Amino acid sequence: MKAVLALADGKYFIGKALGAVGEVTGEVVFNTSMTGYQEILTDPSYHGEIVTMTYPQIGNYGINPEDIESGRPFLSGFVVKEACPFPSNFRSEVSLDAYLKNNNIVSIEAIDTRALVRHIRTFGAQTGIISSTDTDPESLIEKARKAPSIVGRDLVKEVTCREPYQPTEGLWSLGQGYADCSQTPSPYRVIAYDFGIKRNILRNLATLGCDVKVVPATTSAEDVLEMNPDGVFLSNGPGDPEPLHYAQENIRNLLGKVPVFGICLGHQLLSIASGGRTYKLKFGHRGGNQPVLDHKRQQVEITSQNHGFAVDENSLDDNIKVTHINLNDKTVEGIQLLSSPAYSVQYHPESSPGPHDAQYLFERFIDLMKEHKKGGQNG
Repeated sequence: MKAVLALADGKYFIGKALGAVGEVTGEVVFNTSMTGYQEILTDPSYHGEIVTMTYPQIGNYGINPEDIESGRPFLSGFVVKEACPFPSNFRSEVSLDAYLKNNNIVSIEAIDTRALVRHIRTFGAQTGIISSTDTDPESLIEKARKAPSIVGRDLVKEVTCREPYQPTEGLWSLGQGYADCSQTPSPYRVIAYDFGIKRNILRNLATLGCDVKVVPATTSAEDVLEMNPDGVFLSNGPGDPEPLHYAQENIRNLLGKVPVFGICLGHQLLSIASGGRTYKLKFGHRGGNQPVLDHKRQQVEITSQNHGFAVDENSLDDNIKVTHINLNDKTVEGIQLLSSPAYSVQYHPESSPGPHDAQYLFERFIDLMKEHKKGGQNG
């Protein structure tokens, strides 16, 4: 079946329908990871986006129930050069196409993804549309132009949990699956704000001895402090951090009272709550091979990233120390507050998908909570 991908600036691509039949709009972005498509599909941070995979064949190892990062796929649409119809892997249970159909994800294949990515890199990420029901390019271009932008929208309220919950799943190992941490001693109580949280973040915390309680994004700072946490975690999530005033205010009310660790959107929100600003990147950072310099250790990490906004370094005051920098474009990748026990990184240290270089950041959170419990401040 024919399908068309059209961009708001008038560029369009004709291909074949993949996954569900229908029509969707979203910001068209690209991810350079060679593997990890299943984790990408189920990362809530992609809510509102149409994700293009740059690697030419996607789906060759199929889909399995262990590698999902949330309850369901959250992205708006999916774009690939070629979807492998015959996956080969001992863990595979269903093909990519079947998984997309089962989850009603409208997708497209058999387009020149290299040309699409070059176009995005030149003209920037922008609103687009995939349709297998309306295949008139001019009609779709007009629809894309009328679709809402991702800027200024609160997408977090559309992905956050509705009720608090306590995960007990630890990290995965071959032949054993995910560890059961429900009976493991948990010396540290962590409240995790769900702005679109990924499961492997929670698994890392649980494996290191944290009793984690996940709460909705709108939970007040007062309610969090009543839970008597040893630390507060600010999760990843989709979209623009600027309109999330409730989250920024809650973070301000927590700073100095409890250790805080943020990842991705959590990093941006911590920066804004501390007086900084963010801006939209031209085409964002999405992939598993972004080089980041850790100033403290003087080491380069290869990192997994997924964001379209960045912290403006010029907006940060003397209370905020930049700890990590992206070596490709010099954007801010990490900060530490000097007046309270709080730090954050823009990238994803939970390595799902991606490298394990940055998992020390979870151990740093443990050390910060340990020092705070003993009466220290900055750890």
